[in-house]
Amino acid sequence: MAGEVRQLDDRKLAVLRAIVQDYVGTEEPVGSKALVERHNLGVSPATVRNDMAALEEEGYIHQPHTSAGRIPTDKGYRLFVDKLAEIKPMSAPERRAIRHFLDGAVDLDDVVARTVRLLAQLTRQVAVVQYPSLSRSTVRHIELVALAPAKVMLVLITNTGRVEQRMVDCPGPVGETVLADLRARINARAAGRRLPEVPGLLEELPAHFEQADRPTVSTVLATLFETLAEQNEERIMLAGTANLTRFGHDFPLTIQPVLEALEEQVVLLRLLGETADAAMTVRIGRENAYEGLTSTSIVSVGYGSGDESVAKLGVIGPTRMDYPGTMGAVRAVARYVGQILAES
Repeated sequence: MAGEVRQLDDRKLAVLRAIVQDYVGTEEPVGSKALVERHNLGVSPATVRNDMAALEEEGYIHQPHTSAGRIPTDKGYRLFVDKLAEIKPMSAPERRAIRHFLDGAVDLDDVVARTVRLLAQLTRQVAVVQYPSLSRSTVRHIELVALAPAKVMLVLITNTGRVEQRMVDCPGPVGETVLADLRARINARAAGRRLPEVPGLLEELPAHFEQADRPTVSTVLATLFETLAEQNEERIMLAGTANLTRFGHDFPLTIQPVLEALEEQVVLLRLLGETADAAMTVRIGRENAYEGLTSTSIVSVGYGSGDESVAKLGVIGPTRMDYPGTMGAVRAVARYVGQILAES
């Protein structure tokens, strides 16, 4: 008996999968006749109609307006995504193209700008890329450069290629010997350490300098600590908003609420999810808490140098999207960005 139930579930799942694939491909509600003709389901049209009736009763598909066909509901897409046997891999030429396009980047801003453009082109949807989070980055190097007798430029370089520059007005002239000593001591303690850990490692540093130099050392450190504390200043880059206009009929009322939501950086950060969670996430329709985005799906994943996620990237499009292809593109791009950060 259990085997019969299992078989029925698999068959209904095959019918649902066929409905999703056809609807994504044709944009037309799908009827039982079309399913039998296009897919080798191995059952009669009457059985397919019964399965469709059961799927509709269980809330996986519904009948729009007076059409004879059915389309997937958010619940149907959710089951389809959860039961995906495999994410569609990128072809070898696609992988080479991604690598070639991203390898030309000259700095972190360029990496993010290229990544977001590439994702929008590959998926033909709206792409979102979060800059690497300062709080999850480590110090690669801290540079101190004398610009004037009492003015120093502080440069913080992270392992993710992020560069933060600050001007420091010191209480008096700074000798090159003191500056070199301070630079060496800061890097000896801070290099390779997570940014939130650094203040605790450096707070006793002024005591290692001559009394006359301590105000300068304290001023430089205060500026560094302020820079490190700005870790919540998250930045996001967006591309491909115009792609949404191709899907006008996928949004029940108007595209305006979607566009307004995309202007809110806080909303986008929340949609991408916690940086710590590097796994692929797919939020469908009303799983998105923001009212303006209930007709969209968001596919996101973490990227980073090494095994650790330092930020998220993803795409936003209508719920009627090619989930296997979109998930494959998002995963491939995240992997290459991580490699570039690790190599930089």
